Amino acid sequence: MEDENIVDLYLQRSGQAILETKKKYGAYCRVVARNVLSNRLDIEECENDTYLAAWNTIPPTIPRKLSVFLGRITRNIALDKHSYNTAKKRNREFEVILAELEECIASIHTVETEYEAGETANYINQFLYTIDEQSRNLFIKRYWYSNSIEELSRQFNMSSSKVKSILFRTRNKLRFYLEREGINI
Repeated sequence: MEDENIVDLYLQRSGQAILETKKKYGAYCRVVARNVLSNRLDIEECENDTYLAAWNTIPPTIPRKLSVFLGRITRNIALDKHSYNTAKKRNREFEVILAELEECIASIHTVETEYEAGETANYINQFLYTIDEQSRNLFIKRYWYSNSIEELSRQFNMSSSKVKSILFRTRNKLRFYLEREGINI
């Protein structure tokens, strides 16, 4: 079923919307959640919470691209679940990813306002268009989709050390770019 038809089902408040969403995007939502969480039950809960959030959000929101909309919801729910789980043992791979980015981006737990956070996000998006496509794709897959170094090595057919090197150089370029734009790090 096409995305527009699925959104129409949400707008009509038809329960079929959730079934069609699960059929088309269930695996995608689980992958997004799995890259943040390591527990199968947490991943399933995150997927189901995504459907509920979509149901509660559409309307009034009408997503332009349903896959991106669902991916963002899933990722945010997974990050919240990860934060909740950090009082216990955590997903070490995701902790490594967060630690890598700490050098470039100020903590979201400071006195930053929503406006400043949005401005930082805009500058990061602008930065991503200044770098080559391979570096951009590696950066997004690592820091948005939380793919492991090993997964990236396989996907991009390169050694782990080359992936790490490209990501390191990209983070340094990002730090420099943000400092040049006046973003406090």
